[in-house]
Amino acid sequence: MTYRAPVADMAFTLKHAAGFGRALDEGLYGDLIEDVVDAVLEEAGKYATDVIAPLNRVGDIHGTPLRAGAVVMPPGWKEAYAGWAAAGWNGLAGPADWGGQGLPHALNAACIEMWNQASMAFGIGPVLTMGASEALAVHGSEDLRKTYLHKLVSGEWTGTMQLTEPQSGSDLSGLRTRAERVADGTYRISGQKIFITYGEHDLTDNIVHFVLARLPDAPPGTRGLSLFLVPKRLVDAGGTLGALNDVRCHSVEHKLGIHGSPTCTMVYGDRGGAIGYLVGEENRGLACMFTLMNNARLAVGLQGVAIAERATQQALAYAHDRRQGRAPGAASGAGMSPIAAHPDVKRMLLTMRALTRAARAICYLTAAATDRAHRGADEQARKAAHERASLLTPVAKAFSTDIGVEVASLGVQVHGGMGFIEETGAAQHFRDARIAAIYEGTNGIQAIDLVTRKLPMAGGQAVGAYLGELRRTVDAVKAVNDPAFGATGARLAETIDCLEQATRWLLDRLDSAPEAALAGATPYLRLFANAAGGCALAEDALAAIRLGGADAAGRVATARFFAENEAITSSGLERAVIDGADSVTHADAALVV
Repeated sequence: MTYRAPVADMAFTLKHAAGFGRALDEGLYGDLIEDVVDAVLEEAGKYATDVIAPLNRVGDIHGTPLRAGAVVMPPGWKEAYAGWAAAGWNGLAGPADWGGQGLPHALNAACIEMWNQASMAFGIGPVLTMGASEALAVHGSEDLRKTYLHKLVSGEWTGTMQLTEPQSGSDLSGLRTRAERVADGTYRISGQKIFITYGEHDLTDNIVHFVLARLPDAPPGTRGLSLFLVPKRLVDAGGTLGALNDVRCHSVEHKLGIHGSPTCTMVYGDRGGAIGYLVGEENRGLACMFTLMNNARLAVGLQGVAIAERATQQALAYAHDRRQGRAPGAASGAGMSPIAAHPDVKRMLLTMRALTRAARAICYLTAAATDRAHRGADEQARKAAHERASLLTPVAKAFSTDIGVEVASLGVQVHGGMGFIEETGAAQHFRDARIAAIYEGTNGIQAIDLVTRKLPMAGGQAVGAYLGELRRTVDAVKAVNDPAFGATGARLAETIDCLEQATRWLLDRLDSAPEAALAGATPYLRLFANAAGGCALAEDALAAIRLGGADAAGRVATARFFAENEAITSSGLERAVIDGADSVTHADAALVV
């Protein structure tokens, strides 16, 4: 099935549901105008559709074999990446002082979604390079920035993020990779890292690894981790590539999906230690790495949206073409109906579209808040925006990747038996989507982060302010008094009531009953997403009505479907948070092996 980037739909959500248009009007982005935004999105859509998307199936079939210590990327990928980097896409939101274009993160978020719609295996590589660029710009020394930052911003070199080791996954306190100080101010790195995305490839001449390691005299746990820049090839003072560093790809993982993305086991120190350079301060590496990780978490959320969009497009096309049975109300003698006309298939398609659009809006809202955190007019505005971005980031990552799996699974179901056949492509979307809920912090960790760190921010005022905004959206829906909205206002109001009550319950128990709070974290995050996504879709629909667009009826219908079919689960989620904790914490007898 032919994919096409849904540029107009994405632009509308960005401008109206995420508030990007209001930020433009306020002058938050300087002299940036809407015509430029539209042109950027159009060009990104063309490259995603015409160049990257045709390589998606190629990457899935070819994979990334390791031959003589080198990863061989799928046919056509090197040329596609070279053209993509040459067009400036890697540096779209990068610092202008280092060759980037300095455009908004929210605009870049929409582009990241398109690269991943076209091919998730392709899109994940640049995400890490962009994060590495930001980490180096914020925490790196002037010498390191001069040597590496321009190349990373341009995409001429790529970057990696290296945390995980065989004995230490999500809990980084057990990392064993070692760093030894050398008299010349460099360090020697030795150890092993696993699950390293794009740890080795042939797309660029150099790969810049950002590696967490422990010094000999470091304190125990995560407080003793330092961050090091370790290039694949050493670079002299003039920027010329030199000898290979003491780092190699030992193997490439054989994965369920994203076969075109090389996931590597990396080994450091076969010849005495890889040369590394400290980023930031000793024993403060995790704080530096979080700059990269937060960037990546939103990008992975966008991957969930992207794969959901791709699966939805394919399912819609198939459902309109495939004829089977007679739908209720079909004209006599008309023959078999398109399966899209059957109510149950229609329900699946509506679910796919509503979840995709809700997740997209949450991700764009997060990116827009990040922009305001950097560009706000005063410190108070920047602080409030930072809190909003922090609050939404775990929701954007976890909800979007959860629905990526759900929507891709529905896509297989819509195809019926043909969905289980690899040639249709529906199965690949399902396989590719599954990793996004795991990497860059599992979705359970995102829920824990939301409950234990983000809800208590500013004494609970950050989440309280957001709840107030959601209620204003509901008031606006009710004020329109449009029958097409059905029970949208009432269902969203109930959802926000559930969210407020669950929020209050969790805040009351974070200190007194932390195990109970942790037990309810995952259903709470989904409840939060129901409110955030439902209100974002409502804002989207209200804007369409104001503007009188041809798609207003469709946007209202999507908002209504989400409110009346997805948001209604909120009361059950609230009960799971408040009443379900004991059934989790006292269930050990049910888990005996």
